[in-house]
Amino acid sequence: MQIGRETTVRLLVVDDSVEDAEAIVSGLRNGGLAVRPSRPENAQQLAAMVGSQPLDLVLAAKSARQVSATEAMAIIDASGKDLPMILVLDQVDEKTVLEAIALGARKIALRGQIDQIRHVVQSEYIDLEARRGLRRLEAQVRETERRCDALIASSRDPIAYVHEGMHIRANDAYLEMFGFESFEDIEGMSLLDLVAPAHVEKFKQLLKGLSKGEAPPPRYELEARGIDGNVFPAVMEFTAATYEDEPCQQIVFRRQEADPALAREVEELRRRDQVTGLLNRQTFLLSLESAVAEAAQSGANHGLLLVEPDHHQQLLQELGLDAGDALIAGIAERLRPLLGPNDEAARFGEHNFAVLSRGSDHAHTARLAETIRAGLADAVVDIGARSLSVTASIGGVQISERIASLPQVLARANQGLQSSVGVGGNRAEIFDPGALDRAEEERIEAWLARIRAALANDSFILHYQPVISLQGEPGAMYEAYLRLDGGDGELVFPQTFLPIAEENGLIGEIDRWVVKHAIRTIGERARSGKPVQLLVKITQASLDGDGMLKLIADELAAQKVDGAQLILQLPESKVFTHLKPAQDFLEGAKRLGVRVGLEQFGSGLNSMQLLSHFSPAFVKIDRAFMLDLSKSPEQQSRIREIADTARDRDIKTVAEFVQDAASMTFLFSGGVDYVQGHFLAMAGPEMNYEFE
Repeated sequence: MQIGRETTVRLLVVDDSVEDAEAIVSGLRNGGLAVRPSRPENAQQLAAMVGSQPLDLVLAAKSARQVSATEAMAIIDASGKDLPMILVLDQVDEKTVLEAIALGARKIALRGQIDQIRHVVQSEYIDLEARRGLRRLEAQVRETERRCDALIASSRDPIAYVHEGMHIRANDAYLEMFGFESFEDIEGMSLLDLVAPAHVEKFKQLLKGLSKGEAPPPRYELEARGIDGNVFPAVMEFTAATYEDEPCQQIVFRRQEADPALAREVEELRRRDQVTGLLNRQTFLLSLESAVAEAAQSGANHGLLLVEPDHHQQLLQELGLDAGDALIAGIAERLRPLLGPNDEAARFGEHNFAVLSRGSDHAHTARLAETIRAGLADAVVDIGARSLSVTASIGGVQISERIASLPQVLARANQGLQSSVGVGGNRAEIFDPGALDRAEEERIEAWLARIRAALANDSFILHYQPVISLQGEPGAMYEAYLRLDGGDGELVFPQTFLPIAEENGLIGEIDRWVVKHAIRTIGERARSGKPVQLLVKITQASLDGDGMLKLIADELAAQKVDGAQLILQLPESKVFTHLKPAQDFLEGAKRLGVRVGLEQFGSGLNSMQLLSHFSPAFVKIDRAFMLDLSKSPEQQSRIREIADTARDRDIKTVAEFVQDAASMTFLFSGGVDYVQGHFLAMAGPEMNYEFE
């Protein structure tokens, strides 16, 4: 399991050093984790934050003195919240590990090892979400049990709960059937006492099997005996259950009023599809649900296959619509001999089938799928006077501990089925959890090849979104956004491929491509009498060495344009953690007349402090502040603070991701200089916004 990019981890950082705390937060963000940090200055602030804010994790430095790790743990314990604390250590030895355990920390992390910290944060957040999910499920189970208990009590079916052969619960209908007045009369009584003597030995064997964990039969016929000694034919239906947290068997005990043979025949008809003779969907789903539960509880392995005849509509057009049932029955007849003794087949839909192979590992499931595919392809189906060959598409999934929920199992199998159909049919595709890592490696390699090809063949594209002045500044200004030509008329957005490029050392080349083409666009506009200022994002990779500055100087000279028309922007978190290279880059850019700004500003633990060490031409306020801005006084106050501080330092402010007119009104009154967003204008391949 991974934390999705849309998930924000609410992190409380306890550390004396703002710089160290910011470095951790930046490292987590750079690794793809969305983090909303907060940092207390003292124990009182910590207690207030824990008591009033929704938090996920606490990252506490063992070396902290303003709020010690011991104080932090005491405050967390006193709150009664499930708020895991990760202890950040400067070094690890046996003593510090034992101290961390004694303190109650969930995990430890090493300062300066950001990959390890990120792994620990991810792991602990996933554990936290699992505990939260378990608590929700437990509450739902308690409510479900309460409702079920009420339904059982009022049910007209005789129902009892039995643990190790003894009655622990029975409803009024059950008591009435055997002649008891109250549950006290039957509590602790052996179920064997209600079985006719002729059936006792056989029933003992059934109870022994159940005590060993063997699956009960869906239906068990015997003769029962009431309190008056009268014997009557009955049918028992078993279901594994729990009662007051104890594992037990729920038994529905029905008196057989009709002929037993006829009752068995009716029951069998109820379980079967009338056209094919296979199990019907409802019966199969019950069996599948029990297999999924068994996999979750005991680690058993089963296989599920969905089978669909190829070109079904075309076959019906050839045979006639009235031949639909005959076609399905004919395919079912060819399917049946292909199955083994542990395989259950059902008509699962109007024209598809399902097969559950119990005790099947992945290799056996794959072999069974291929046996069915080849067997159907080689067979001839007779429909009246017509004989035809039918192929089938098959999708399958291995039911195991890793995939042990009914919706997930069906979704994976259907995904494989649709994939088989989509490539022409007559094939089987079995989902293999173990193949995920291999598939991910292949996906990354394919993307790297596409990125390299785009760099070599100029397959990247720039789109432009207007940046509009709220203070009446003249001139056109746009932000350049990178897109990748997908080759099929669709554009691929950068969040799809930039993380892969960054992890594999290609992000610097992409930076250079974007800057080079942005300057050329500025030159083309200048020569056509339509001057423009362009905002361009660059990454940390551009801070290494003087390669980017040399490229800018060469392109500005070649295009004969003023450096002031190019505005570069760096993420605040990258500048904070790479301050010296960023300062050097800023000085080099100034010599070329190029302005440099900060984006994602305000999301750090102490963004304002950064402005004392790095003097940007503008700051772009983090888009998180724009979400529901008109309804959030806290976010409005934060934006006013940023705008006021920036104005005092002669720094322009830009608000992106503007969503509505109410936000525009506030941003204007709040002193923000520029705005952009889909509400104002979408990004596109042309620069055609009317600024005047």
